[in-house]
Amino acid sequence: MPPIQTLRAPNTGPFTGTGTNTYLLGQSRLVIVDPGPDLPQHLQAILTAVAGRPLEAIIVTHAHLDHSALVPRLARLTKAPVLAYGAATSGFSPLMQTLATEGLTGGEGSDLTFAPDQTLTDGQTLTFTDLSLRVIHTPGHMASHISLALEDTLLSGDHVMGWSTSIVSPPEGDMGAYMASLAKLQGRTWQRFLPGHGDPVEAPMTRLSDLITHRQTREAQIRTALATLGPATAETLARHIYTTTPPALLSAATRNVLAHLIDLQARARVQPEPGPLARTRFHPL
Repeated sequence: MPPIQTLRAPNTGPFTGTGTNTYLLGQSRLVIVDPGPDLPQHLQAILTAVAGRPLEAIIVTHAHLDHSALVPRLARLTKAPVLAYGAATSGFSPLMQTLATEGLTGGEGSDLTFAPDQTLTDGQTLTFTDLSLRVIHTPGHMASHISLALEDTLLSGDHVMGWSTSIVSPPEGDMGAYMASLAKLQGRTWQRFLPGHGDPVEAPMTRLSDLITHRQTREAQIRTALATLGPATAETLARHIYTTTPPALLSAATRNVLAHLIDLQARARVQPEPGPLARTRFHPL
């Protein structure tokens, strides 16, 4: 296993936890994963850790500003190519494209200026001087989200974290894709996950199972609430279900509920009334 160094950006918050993790992989020549937010002190920390060693690539797991905003400055200074699955809107399903045209935004700070030098594909192997990485497309938190396999360690971005569940906020987020990506990762035995925020996940297979159970439980709560309340909006359902959630996080909870409702609609379990999905009422079927 090649050396892995973790640098944590000083961007603490309710959605970033203790900050964004930037990973430096390799020894003689480096690969950087997720440079993080555009903060001068974090850029200096990265350059100090690089210590003049050649940088072979900058890889971005997904184009949210807390992961990608520092890319332009770091790329200019190091001349390293930027690799990612695509831009912030790459990989949108037709339904999510429709939601975007209706004016719905994920609200998580998509980096709409982000443009990689090279686009990556699912299953692609990236070979560098000190290491090889396998690209795993894991949409859900964001349509263009990737994880990176380094032997039996997975750099999981925001798809799997230990300190929190991932926000799935349409149109960038897609609950059906998120659940499929969790199941996809269960197809291999992992020893450790290195997430985009928080500490390493040392029991990754248990964490995958727990996340799937959590989302299935949340879906059951939504269906029960609809049966109790009758037709309801995502916001009404969120207020009914997330009774202990701080007011500042209720908007994110509402987006998670909306993601579940859209997935339930795709599976013919609920039916929305006419109008923009973010504000309409859903009927149980």
